[in-house]
This record gives sequence, structure tokens and C-alpha cells, in this order.
Amino acid sequence: MDQKNLATLVGGSGFIGQNLVRALVEAGWNVRVAVRNPAAAQELKAIGEPAQVELVEANVRLKDSIAAAVSGADAVVSLVGILAQTGQQTFAALQADGAKNVADAAKAAGVPRFVQMSAIGATADSPAEYARTKAAGEAAAKEANAETIVVRPSIVFGPGDKFFNRFADMAKISPALPLVGADTKFQPVFVGDVAAFTTKAVMGGLPTGKTYELGGPDIRTFRQLMQQMLDIMGKKRALVPLPFGVASLQAKALSVLPSPPITEDQVKLLRRDNVV
Repeated sequence: MDQKNLATLVGGSGFIGQNLVRALVEAGWNVRVAVRNPAAAQELKAIGEPAQVELVEANVRLKDSIAAAVSGADAVVSLVGILAQTGQQTFAALQADGAKNVADAAKAAGVPRFVQMSAIGATADSPAEYARTKAAGEAAAKEANAETIVVRPSIVFGPGDKFFNRFADMAKISPALPLVGADTKFQPVFVGDVAAFTTKAVMGGLPTGKTYELGGPDIRTFRQLMQQMLDIMGKKRALVPLPFGVASLQAKALSVLPSPPITEDQVKLLRRDNVV
């Protein structure tokens, strides 16, 4: 693969990563997508010219695999993140320790530009472990490279997103939608805009060493977003606010499921507004 203008995307097969691959390819970059299971991301190789997108196997918990993935790159974007923990895939292992491993590997490889994908609300004192480990990942990246660019989007929407599509699927079969944090505010940002902004960071078009929070033009409550979604779908459903205490108890009871619809940590996240 031609090493000129090469960006390594660690965790690049996710929702934001897929759109970032397309944006970078359109900008003329070669892209190396580092993922745990390359076989599940083969469709990315069809983007752009032949061999413009390369898939490599890497795991942020395995330092040697990350070192190989970032070798020779002109820029690295750390995209690994999860919304719920399963087995060894914990918030601490991926979003804190994993982010540190990626940043340290990029530093050791002499990669000139590093971008850490985080999220609005990432603070060391957050009640949610998700947000605390995102903050730890930011800190590790900045410690490894003072010129790190941190990108913090609000809820990201677009084709295939895990937020609106999840509730849309629920609305297709349920007469009511339970709302945890009905009055919590969000500032949804289009995935194409997040990808375009991150591409600009990769290409050296932004001041480095800064944290950028990304939000769309409108601030809406969770209730308003769900009503807007239902209007677009042409469906009428009851929107039922669920008190945080009740939601926490339900999340705790549902935690035994392989893929619970909501976790206790997510309930904690919903207690705080998610706006720029």
C-alpha cells in the first residue's frame, strides 16, 4: 500500500469510523483500518480506489498489534469506544487503557498528528464510568502528545446510527416509548459533519492541542427528539417519562441479559445535558 498520506483509524469499522473512511478517501488519503475482526469489515475495502483502504487486525489491549497498525502512518485517529461492557471489553480496558496504548504507540512511531475521538460530558468527576474513562483516554492522549486534537461530539445521527434507529425499531412494535431523562437536552450532530471535521484535523487544517465539542444547530430535549422521530415515521406513540430511580432499578434487573436495552451507567449519563 502506498504510504503517502496514510491515516490509521483504530476502531475504524464503527458508525463514525465508516463515515470517516469515506471522507478521508474522498480527500485523497490512504486509510488503514485497524479492527479486532477484519473479516467483519470487508465492505470498507470497496471504498475508493483498489488498495486505498487496508484492513489490519489489531486489539487496543494488545500493544504489539497497535504498534504494527500505526507504523508508517502520517496521522492516527483513536475511535475505540463502547456504550456497554461485556466480558473483557470494559470501559477501563478500551476507553482508558486502550486509548493510552494507541497514543503511546503513535508517539513511539513518531506519528505527527493524533486525534482522539471522545464525547461531550467526558469528565473525571462524572457519575458515569463511560464518561470518566473517556476523560481518562483524553488525558492519556494529551500526555503522550501535547498536540493531540480531542473531538467531542454530542449524539451523532445518520444512516445506520445506533440512537435514532434503535428507538425507531422500538416504535414499530411498541405502543409506547419509555423516556429516561425526558427533559435531558441533546444537540444532535450529523455523522457527515463529524467525519468532515475529523478529516480536517487529520489533514492539519485545525489548531492542534485543543478540544473541540461538536453539536448540530438545534438543541432538543429527549422528548422532543423522540416526537420529531415519530413525526418523520408517521407514527403516533405514547411518550412515557420514566423517573431516574425507576430506570436505575430496571437497568439493574435487566443487566443479566446478554444485551440489555439500557444499563445503570447509561441512566447516569442521561442525568446530564449533552450539549456544546
